[in-house]
Amino acid sequence: MTKIEGVCKEVLEKTEWVAIATAGKDGPHVVATWGDYVRALGIGDDQLLVPMGYMSKTEQNVKLDSRVEVLAGTRQVAGAHGPGKGCSIVGKAHVQAAGATFDAVKAKFPWARAALVVKIEKVEPQL
Repeated sequence: MTKIEGVCKEVLEKTEWVAIATAGKDGPHVVATWGDYVRALGIGDDQLLVPMGYMSKTEQNVKLDSRVEVLAGTRQVAGAHGPGKGCSIVGKAHVQAAGATFDAVKAKFPWARAALVVKIEKVEPQL
C-alpha cells in the first residue's frame, strides 16, 4: 500500500490548492480545489477525498478512465533549489454520491453533490 508521508504529507498540509488531472474522450482535463477542503476531510494514508460541487467533466472522465493525477505545491516547504516543494499523487478515482464516505463529505461541505475518492498508487515529490 502506498502512503502519503514525509515531505509530500507536509506539502499537502500546507498547500493552498490542488490540481486534479483526468483524461477523457476529448483529451486531458484539469480541475482545481482548495487545499483546505482536502485537509478538512483528512489526509488518509492510502486515499484522498475531495468534495465535488460541479466537476462534471472530471466525473465524466473518471467513468471512462479512473486514472487521475493530483498535484500539490507550496512555497512553505523548502525545495531542492530554493523555496517551494510539490508532490504528485497518482491513483484511481471514483465518484460516490451515497453511502458513509459521501455522508462524511456532505457533513463538512453541505454544498457537495458527491465525493471524489482517490485511491493512491504512487506518491512522488516534485521540485
